[in-house]
Amino acid sequence: MLDRLATRLATAVLRLPAARSRRVTVTRDIPVRVRDGVTLRTDHYAPDLPAAPTVLIRTPYGRGGPVRLLGRLAAERGFHVVIQSCRGTYGSGGEFAPLVHERDDGLDTVEWLRRQRWWSGAFGMFGASYQGFVQWAVAAETADELRAMVAVVTASGTRDSTYAGESFALDTVLTWAELLQAQTVPWLARQWELKRGQPRLAAALAHLPLAEADRIATGVTVPFFQEWLRHHTPDADYWRSRVFGDRIAEVRAPVAMISGWHDIFLPAQLDDYAALRAAGAHPRLTVGPWTHGSPGLFAAALRDGLDWLDEHLAGRPVARAAPVRVHVGGAGGGWRDLPDWPPPAASTRWHLHAGGGLAPDPPAPSVPDSIWYDPTDPTPSLGGPLLVAQRAGAVDNRPVEARPDVLTYTSPPLDAPVEVIGPVHAEIHVRSELSYLDVFVRLCDVDRRGRSWNVCDGLVRVAPGRFPTGPSGVVRVPVTLWPTAHRFGPGHRLRVQVSGGAHPRYARNPGTGEPLGTAVTLRAGRREILHDPEHPSALVLPLVGVGPQSSLSSR
Repeated sequence: MLDRLATRLATAVLRLPAARSRRVTVTRDIPVRVRDGVTLRTDHYAPDLPAAPTVLIRTPYGRGGPVRLLGRLAAERGFHVVIQSCRGTYGSGGEFAPLVHERDDGLDTVEWLRRQRWWSGAFGMFGASYQGFVQWAVAAETADELRAMVAVVTASGTRDSTYAGESFALDTVLTWAELLQAQTVPWLARQWELKRGQPRLAAALAHLPLAEADRIATGVTVPFFQEWLRHHTPDADYWRSRVFGDRIAEVRAPVAMISGWHDIFLPAQLDDYAALRAAGAHPRLTVGPWTHGSPGLFAAALRDGLDWLDEHLAGRPVARAAPVRVHVGGAGGGWRDLPDWPPPAASTRWHLHAGGGLAPDPPAPSVPDSIWYDPTDPTPSLGGPLLVAQRAGAVDNRPVEARPDVLTYTSPPLDAPVEVIGPVHAEIHVRSELSYLDVFVRLCDVDRRGRSWNVCDGLVRVAPGRFPTGPSGVVRVPVTLWPTAHRFGPGHRLRVQVSGGAHPRYARNPGTGEPLGTAVTLRAGRREILHDPEHPSALVLPLVGVGPQSSLSSR
């Protein structure tokens, strides 16, 4: 009864079409045996319709809660829905090892589907985050039976997101490890830990060496966390069998991609979009003002995802104006329909200037700015793409900008709007006392009240030999920021932050070159940011529909 009430409420709130199947039969805890003998626990939601196609959802997060609601909504829409717990989670046998078994277990589950009397010969897949990784694991090997994919805040590979800029996404990885372990503890104990503000996780994020952080956060050693600390180099064989993007061109199923501008997997998901387009596919892309776990994302995923399954799995056309839909943030933004991603834009350099200035004008001769970075008191992260929705997204950055280890460069007030839509990158010329360092760059929108709202950012880890060093010891560091769609309104100012880190979102750089998991020695050092004609540090923005020179008030 409660499930039916929940689906009716969701249907009304989300303005979904009326149910096609009023009666849904649910069979829980079906044992599905895979090739190595492990049993995967599976639920089946069956509509009272003949020859209905199937939607498969494989998840490590349990078969209740939001996924249970999705199962009933999709079944009422006229689909058989199969929800399966990944091995080692929620009653399924074996041990959960991220990404290791998803290809074989997924293909064996599809083979099980083929043997069911209600199998129609066609299926789709739906899921967010890890539920999307499992889709890509099998997508190239399901022939023509896979008719649709709905990939929400996810990607075909996790390696680049785990080591963004060749650093380590500490907050995301350790928080996820803690979340998975928390699924094994009693509900009341978990609620108490959340009410206390997760002090064990906070202590673990601040701890060195990192190889001990999992035990502090969870009370146990987490094998995959230890492995990810050890196998962090770009050429590590470990990741070859754990990423699935090398076969993305073979995927024939139409793919709907849904993400948010502050999602942890956004750059990787847009790389998947580009790979599909290069292969001649026509994926649908939606990017909204969301974080990885925001409620708005869940609502959009239900609406768009069910529509996509209706169109491509059930053959019920759904009208949509354009293949790409993005939300433009900032003053006077809103939703935009685009023919492709990224849209045509003028790539424009906004140079860092002496005195904290930022403008398209080339820099004049000047002395460098300098900061002292101390990993014992690392520059903190504030908002942005994080796993936990409550801490993620756009926040006022003035507290971190007030620190002496953060440099800011700010434009004059704009006299006309500046619209930025597309990839963003920076080129920062750095001279450092230490050979091992990080360069963090963040773009902010400073409103008329002086509040500084983060728009997008990125970090790069610098080590000897990674980038050429000039004769005066200057290194030009290319920094890829998150893509964005943002409109800076009249009277607002653009601001660029440059600092030596964003902890604990990224693991602090100890400054010594010690291994990631065992480093304990911390070295502080001074670094200079250059902005002169020979070293023109700049942020490169894709401007849409407005010239940068006319948008600035006279200085």
